[in-house]
Amino acid sequence: MQRKPMARPGGRSARVQESVHRAVRDLLAQSGRDKLTVPLVAARAGVTPSTVYRRWGDLQELLSDVAVERLRPEAPPEDHGTLAADLAAWAEQFLDEMAAPAGRAYLRDALLGDPDGSNAGRCSAYAAEQVDAITSRATARGEDAPATEAVMDAVVAPLIYRILFRPDGLDAPYARGLVARLLGPRR
Repeated sequence: MQRKPMARPGGRSARVQESVHRAVRDLLAQSGRDKLTVPLVAARAGVTPSTVYRRWGDLQELLSDVAVERLRPEAPPEDHGTLAADLAAWAEQFLDEMAAPAGRAYLRDALLGDPDGSNAGRCSAYAAEQVDAITSRATARGEDAPATEAVMDAVVAPLIYRILFRPDGLDAPYARGLVARLLGPRR
């Protein structure tokens, strides 16, 4: 069953989404993932299970939707004065958040309940928006900034791969090293 897109932003649909997402987060914190069920989520959210099934299809798609919302950055990247400093600080923060147990669980959930790839695309767009902010700021300062896709390929992609499949040895120097290799001697 495919999740139906929200008919309109705001209104009842947005209230239902928020109450269901909050119920999932609360129940995960309270009881853990293995005890989570759609009827439990629905009861906590004050909606019927059929509302949850109609909107999300199944528990995995609901968990995926919640994960994508949790992966959305809460603020623009900090300005540290230079492209290298901004990108290194952002990469370290990205690694810290995504490599933490909660971040890894959200990444897995976002991908597992994503039959059409739209959630993966949303997660990628979040990272690209952050990178765009950094590179645009650098360009405005007169710095030579790489294209967003170059940063995604050279920094974000290896971080995500290592977080999901080879987490040992991941640390801030690794993230900074990816940025240093990307920026290298700039022409």
